[in-house]
Amino acid sequence: MDPIPFARAQFAITTVYHFFFVPLTLGLSVMVALMETIYVRTGRLIYKEMAKFWGKLLVINFAMGVVTGIVQEFQFGMNWSEYSRFVGDIFGAPLAIEALLAFFLESTFLGIWIFGWDRLSKGLHALAMWMVAIGSNVSALWILVANSFMQQPVGYTIRNGRAEMTDFFALVLNPNVQVQFPHTVLAGFTTAAFFVMGVSAYHLLRKQHVEFFRRSFQMGAIIGAFAIVLVGLSGHSQAQEMVRSQPMKMAAAEALWYTENPASFSILTIGDLAQRRDVFSIRIPRLLSLLAYNQLSGEVKGIHDLQAEYVQKYGEGNYIPPVAVTYWTFRIMVGSGILLGLLGLYAVFVVMGDVYDTRRFVWRLFPYAIALPYIANTSGWLMTELGRVPWVVYGVMKIDEAISPTVSGGMVLFTFLAFTLLYAALMGATIYLLRKYALAGPPIAQDGEQGAESSLAVVPQPAQD
Repeated sequence: MDPIPFARAQFAITTVYHFFFVPLTLGLSVMVALMETIYVRTGRLIYKEMAKFWGKLLVINFAMGVVTGIVQEFQFGMNWSEYSRFVGDIFGAPLAIEALLAFFLESTFLGIWIFGWDRLSKGLHALAMWMVAIGSNVSALWILVANSFMQQPVGYTIRNGRAEMTDFFALVLNPNVQVQFPHTVLAGFTTAAFFVMGVSAYHLLRKQHVEFFRRSFQMGAIIGAFAIVLVGLSGHSQAQEMVRSQPMKMAAAEALWYTENPASFSILTIGDLAQRRDVFSIRIPRLLSLLAYNQLSGEVKGIHDLQAEYVQKYGEGNYIPPVAVTYWTFRIMVGSGILLGLLGLYAVFVVMGDVYDTRRFVWRLFPYAIALPYIANTSGWLMTELGRVPWVVYGVMKIDEAISPTVSGGMVLFTFLAFTLLYAALMGATIYLLRKYALAGPPIAQDGEQGAESSLAVVPQPAQD
């Protein structure tokens, strides 16, 4: 039994579980820090209660992210020991910096934030959450520095059969990092913004804690609208970098079998994967060249031409990634982003026009729209990683060279099933807790603590259709 498919599936499923929680932490930590900063600057207690409420959901989400992230690193030594041996001198540096600097920073200050209410001054307590937000996003930077070496290896040399770092700053300034990090962080802001808007819309539909969730929705709408626009722009830059550094991934994402100049963009392609050709295709002329080069002409290489080129460069083999998966995950990601953009524009319209009581059928979409960023994040990650097949380090090391020689298919199958079931249970518990506390709303203020500005004392009412 070949262990490679199960080892790949195990790493993929644990990463999907892990990345389900990471983007929300990246964005929500910043939003909670902003809420508490407004409280410190204005003294308005409603923002303190907002920071507490959304901060509680952040803590629940953060805990699951830590649990799933730790197991990922163990897999490098268990299932992928040849990969670890080959790139350990390079991969170890950013992962060590991430653990010793960023992770300890965010986890330590998160503990201070949790237990520091009414023990620290207001300013210091808000600073603790800013350190959590900074630590979370710096952590993402170092993880992406490591991942970018797999996508576009730089600053290394091969010595005694191992990759050794020759230029640390080349690793950090990798062109792939420069486009991947902004895209990931902005996706996190989008995830958090639509999470906040979705939960807020649920309560506003039921006229519960109206002022509290109106202000939460406002912050989510402003951040979400800016973030989703910037996600699209950074994704455009990422696609242009992909054309330059991983042209086969772009060709697979567009089901572009033959080189075109100018290149057309696929709206819908149904292909014959056995014959490696199109059966039916709807394409927009010149649009792919425009996306790739910001002009209406420009060559984008096709799958067949790249396969022939790679055989000459790297030797005999199949260098074509799973085209159908790469093609459709790209479209799921883009489609989800377009829907988020439309909802983001509507949310800004609601906030600017103060029309919270109109078009209730549209408002019902926002709680369901919480799922859209997660769909986009997951499909984007799958497209990024599967589009690199057969390489684990692009152009340097193939997947079948990275597997541990001592693990059997049965061993990896067992751990794959065990991790999948265990993580499913943990994810179910986490989603249950997030849903429970999100739907419960903030605690109702006692003795008029909030004053007239807050709706925390508003008695919940049933929804009126």
